[in-house]
Amino acid sequence: MSSPILPISGIAVPAAIQPAGKAAGGGFQDVLASAIQQVESIGQSANSSVERFLSGEGEELHTTILATQRAELSFDLFMQARNKVVSAYQEIMRMQM
Repeated sequence: MSSPILPISGIAVPAAIQPAGKAAGGGFQDVLASAIQQVESIGQSANSSVERFLSGEGEELHTTILATQRAELSFDLFMQARNKVVSAYQEIMRMQM
């Protein structure tokens, strides 16, 4: 028998793409600022992991690769959400009144 597929844990979803009920704050500006901060934090964590690996401070290769992949995926996810917001804004601006 094979084991069931388990969900991946530990991946932070930027607040910009979480359902509105889960977003702290309330304003779009707060949600966007929080998402940007989360993506930057994940990127900084990946950078420090790479620096520790390159300096030989005991950071393992697979941990470094996972950190950089997590940073890349969170940035890509944020950019896709941003593209959808920009597309929706452009569509609204094309509407005639």
